[in-house]
Order: sequence, then structure tokens, then C-alpha cells
Amino acid sequence: MTLKVSRRGQVPPFIVMDVMRAAAEREAQGADVLHLEVGQPSTGAPAKVIEAAQAALRSGDPLGYTLALGLPELREAIARHYRDFYGIAVPAERIVVTTGSSGAFLLGFLAAFDAGDRVAMASPAYPAYKNILRALGIEPVEIPAGPAERWQAVPELVRRAGKVDGFIVASPANPTGTMLRPDELAEIVRHCEAAGIRLVSDEIYHGLTYGPEAATALAFGDEAIVVNSFSKYFSMTGWRLGWMVVPPALLRAVECLAQNLFISPPALSQRAALAVFDAHEELEANRAKYARNRSLLLEELPKAGFDRLAPADGAFYLYAEIGHLTNDSEAFCRRMLQETGIAATPGVDFDPARGSATMRFSFAGSEATIAEAARRLRAWKR
Repeated sequence: MTLKVSRRGQVPPFIVMDVMRAAAEREAQGADVLHLEVGQPSTGAPAKVIEAAQAALRSGDPLGYTLALGLPELREAIARHYRDFYGIAVPAERIVVTTGSSGAFLLGFLAAFDAGDRVAMASPAYPAYKNILRALGIEPVEIPAGPAERWQAVPELVRRAGKVDGFIVASPANPTGTMLRPDELAEIVRHCEAAGIRLVSDEIYHGLTYGPEAATALAFGDEAIVVNSFSKYFSMTGWRLGWMVVPPALLRAVECLAQNLFISPPALSQRAALAVFDAHEELEANRAKYARNRSLLLEELPKAGFDRLAPADGAFYLYAEIGHLTNDSEAFCRRMLQETGIAATPGVDFDPARGSATMRFSFAGSEATIAEAARRLRAWKR
């Protein structure tokens, strides 16, 4: 007898994880790999974070459950971050510490939307948005964006979505690294509030910009769900810690969901994260390294035939149109890994309809890795 398997789990894979597995298999066979597929910092947590974690372990604190919404002192520290970084007041009571930004998206989607609701986003987009939505019985609506929109959910594209229950924006965005201007984000916030659309603003790459700083949706209204993370700018990826700023009407629902789904975020990670806001010098040194990597790839990739690149405003990605090189980005990336040892992510992960002609390079690795990857790509005979 064959037992039932839930339809909720029948979502597409996160292809970058498959690429990582293939890269790991190559490494296990003794071959080298240059990792340009991974969307995580190559740096570890700041020294002050490590020291805070070690102190917490030595203290004898049993590190049991915390409150479901997170340590009060960490929520206060995040509120101070909004004051210091953005110049806006965000009550600590509206801040929810989560198990990574993934936990924040799950809690936010569950609190704001019902099965059968429709939630739109620009495409290409981070694939977990639509895969989490599908698993929850919510319909993702993908609105194509391209060079004319700078690959972003510009206001006209948001209006084009029509009747939807929610809209997700990301600035800087994964996979493109592009950003919304503050006036564009303000217009989107106003439109969503007037149209009764719940806006979800993914701000996990804030801090990683290479020109103007990114604007937060919180500067323009109180009804958006804002998601951020300690994984990217703060370089605490494996600590699995994020946060969200929640509209007052959703706070109790998010708390009850968090209590039942997670109990609490990791206690040690929360204790350690209290120190991260004092690690500005080290974090800015990381950003400077990414800026150098970005400049190198912007100069060298066109010499290797990758000359159709999205604007790299922020994050640590370059999104390349490669239709002149292939019509099968998955096969292209597999061959590139086999023949050069460079792992990168095919665009179908982010844009199933058009991603066969795009790919993403991450420049979060070491400067030596990025320089060697550029050299190998220039020499690769496709």
C-alpha cells in the first residue's frame, strides 16, 4: 500500500543547493572549486560576536528558551540600529527576532495571507518566496521585470499586478543586486496601502550597497512587513538569526505562530548578536572587500563574453544575460563547473520562464577566489 505524500512538499528544488552539492562532490574527488554560487559571506562572524558567544558559554547560563519574540535586549538593540542607520524610530515592541530570514518569511506569510490568496513579486526573484508560498497554499504571481525596469519591482510593475493580496519587493534584490530608489519605494508603499495590498519588504542585503544606501519601507508607512537578517551584512549566516518588523495588527498572530512553530530563536545566537552592532569597523571592511570584488568582475566578465550584466547596486551578485552563449543555463553551469572548476547558479532558479538565458555570479568570496575565477573564465574555450 502506498501512503499519501502531501502536495505541500512538492515544490521545486532550490537549485543553488543542487549546485553546491555538485561542487562538494567535485571537491570530494580532489578537484578544486571556486565558489561563485553561494549567497553567503566568505567571512566569519565578527570577532566581537565570537567573544560574546564564548562569554555566554562560559557564564554558566543554561541558554534555554527565550521569549518567542526574542530577547528583549536584542529587540532594543535592533530598534537602536534603525535609529542610528536610518534615522527613524521603530518601537522595539514591533520587532520580532526569528530563526533566520527564512523563519521571518514563513511567519509573515502565515500571519498575513490565507490559502488561496495571491501574492505577487517581480521575476527574477529569490526562489524561496514562491516555494514557501506554494507550500502554504498561497498562489505566487510572477511579474516579469527586465532591463527596462532595471530588473526591479518598479511602481508601474506593482500596479500591473492587478488584484492581489500581497506584494514582495527586495532592494537590493537577489539575484540581480538592483535597488529601488527611495521615491519608488515610497510610491509602492502608498499604492499598496491604498489598494489594500500587504507589502512584504525584503531588506536582508541592507548595508551591502556600493553607492546610495538602500531605503527601508518603514520610512514611508507602518503597514509593511519588513524582513532583515544577520546573515549577509552582519556575516552571521550559520547562526540562523534574522528579524522582522511587524505591523501592530499582525504582532499577536506572529507571536502565537512563533510560539508553536519555533518556540524561540537560538539563544546562543541571540546572545552573540548583541555585540554585532558594535562591530562596524570589521563589517565595513567586509563591504570594502565586496566592492573590490565587484569592480574586478565588472571589468573582467565582459572580456570573458559576459557583457550583459544587470546594474550591481548592492548585495554581492552579478546577474548576467547569456542568451548569446547558451539556451540552457543549467547545462552551461554544469559544463562550466566541469571544465573550469567555477560554480555559479543558473538563472532558472530565479526565473523559470526566462532563466535558461541568464545566470548569477556571487562575488562574496575571497579576493583571490574572484581574481582566479576571472582568469579562468577569460581562458575558457566555450
